[in-house]
Amino acid sequence: MAGLNKVTVEDLKVKGKKVLVRVDFNVPLKDGVITNDNRITAALPTIKKLVEEGGKVVLCSHLGKPKNGPEDKFSLKPAADRLAELIDAKVIFAKDDTVVGDNAKKAVDEMNEGEIVVLENTRFRGAEETKNGEEFAKELADLVDNEVFVMDAFGSAHRAHASTAGVTKFVKETAVGYLMQKEINFLGNAVEDPVRPFVAILGGAKVADKLNVISNLIEKCDTLIIGGGMAYTFLKAQGKEVGTSLVDDTKIDYCKEMIEKAKASGKKLLLPVDTTVAAQFPDPIDAEIAVEVTENIPADKMGLDIGTKTAELYAEAVKSAKTVVWNGPMGVFENPILAKGTIAVAKALADTDATTIIGGGDSAAAVISLGFADKMSHISTGGGASLEYLEGKVLPGIAVIADK
Repeated sequence: MAGLNKVTVEDLKVKGKKVLVRVDFNVPLKDGVITNDNRITAALPTIKKLVEEGGKVVLCSHLGKPKNGPEDKFSLKPAADRLAELIDAKVIFAKDDTVVGDNAKKAVDEMNEGEIVVLENTRFRGAEETKNGEEFAKELADLVDNEVFVMDAFGSAHRAHASTAGVTKFVKETAVGYLMQKEINFLGNAVEDPVRPFVAILGGAKVADKLNVISNLIEKCDTLIIGGGMAYTFLKAQGKEVGTSLVDDTKIDYCKEMIEKAKASGKKLLLPVDTTVAAQFPDPIDAEIAVEVTENIPADKMGLDIGTKTAELYAEAVKSAKTVVWNGPMGVFENPILAKGTIAVAKALADTDATTIIGGGDSAAAVISLGFADKMSHISTGGGASLEYLEGKVLPGIAVIADK
């Protein structure tokens, strides 16, 4: 999968052509105001390239999870407005409940070269996510005269939706955008052809979410580090007491298998040697409540973060690495008292010369909120997509794009 040889925006000649671009403008909104515009700024290089070359650029994206068709609070208008502030080009927002309605058709018909039309939330059309999304995909393609489609929404590439994969059946040319290219290069190369030693760090709450990732990464990496809520199922599999910590009893045998698999293949599997625990999961939690224990967790206590010794052990493992992939926090990082483990790992990554890749979702949020973003080689824009990529899956939104 590494270095996928796909047609990219660099290979296209778009002057005078209508270009449909699937972007990821799924931005967080509070009272109609965007609280973080990272996803819009991440799409700018591709959009600017197409605009500067005289393309007529039509953007589509989903936002949130509208349940019953169109809902104003999920409108893409705030994203279109923000884009207009960030780019030196005319931006028109086409408000249509059906996404490809009269307003969209009129706006696209009247476009000049180098202008942008932003369509309404693709999920306003129930068909976007269903098997019968073909009609919607065809309408999207017809809107741009079936000319060009650019896929630049890595965060949605693991879904075979009308606007990510379906539309490719009806257009003459397809390509990946700069953001997709970057994700493919970093994540693909890290897993398929890493500079070694290759260290993978997995955290987050549930083992079940990362079953295939754990198995795939044990095969690929030199050291696998486990933290977060998923660590307690591994610790229980080792025969340790885990108190009231989050455990998936159905996955204990799986964890035993993975411990054996690592041993048999000569890979290091690092698990916590101490834990920050509390009597329950209070909010707020203070320093008196959270204490560190080694080895066994008392019956009435719950593990909520890795301990100091574990943080040192994990930081040491990262020091000599040449490639590090990190997906999932080490504890309940949203709480300052329980963020120490996640901060220690982020700091270790910030201090290393290795290629450091953050696999989207909570680990990306942690690195950004803790102020380490500029120290990382790459922060993935896709949570679920980056996980599936680390599993070694082929993502439908990438598979459908033409090869060079």
